[in-house]
Amino acid sequence: MNRVKDRIAIVTGAAQGIGAIYAKALAAEGATVVVSDILDGTSVVEAIKVAGGRALYVKADVSDETSVQALVDRTVETFGKVDILVSNAAVYASLKMKPFTEIDVAEWDKVTAVNVRGAFLCARSVAPVMKANGYGRIVNIASGTVFKGTPNFLHYVTSKGAIVAMTRALARELGEHGICVNTLAPGLVLSEQVLANKEMRDALTAPVLASRAIKRDQHSEDLIGPLLFLTSDDCAFMTGQAVVVDGGSVTH
Repeated sequence: MNRVKDRIAIVTGAAQGIGAIYAKALAAEGATVVVSDILDGTSVVEAIKVAGGRALYVKADVSDETSVQALVDRTVETFGKVDILVSNAAVYASLKMKPFTEIDVAEWDKVTAVNVRGAFLCARSVAPVMKANGYGRIVNIASGTVFKGTPNFLHYVTSKGAIVAMTRALARELGEHGICVNTLAPGLVLSEQVLANKEMRDALTAPVLASRAIKRDQHSEDLIGPLLFLTSDDCAFMTGQAVVVDGGSVTH
């Protein structure tokens, strides 16, 4: 317990789904969590407080430079620092599977704006704060699809491939400042958003399950242990890495 005690953490895309699980897990281990999303995250904050934790909701659009800087500024003004950034916000479960020839430019740009630009803007905004303190943990959320080349999601897979590359480059730039930057790459998680997307669920669940060494569905809670490792002092000498958590579907 208390693996991230007294740390200040920002989790983007934390109003629901996996992001909410990340936020609650960090709070349960002692962190003060800033729950950020374009959606209302007050219910997650209240759940954290009821459980005895500390949390604040800050609405932010990670694709917008001004919004991201305001998120970081509010965090520092309120809590004095930022120790942990979990860049989880992404466009995914709302997407319809389609051949890449049917993906229009507007949809491509929306996915990359949130999934790639968002992680870049968040890292850029927290870096000066972390550098000043000589400490930081940045966890960029990618996907096991990067290592499979999953078809009919070219924009999403490409965006998450960019996250892996971004993490490696950021690790080189930030390592001397005591900042570890790593990627957490989940497999197909049966979050409420995925369960609500029948087309995605029906197309992917059976083949993904068949590809796994551990023959069961993946749930958000399966990611808690790896996340806590990557956000704590346990990973103090680990950076630039991609940790795939998918039941052995990918052996990376």
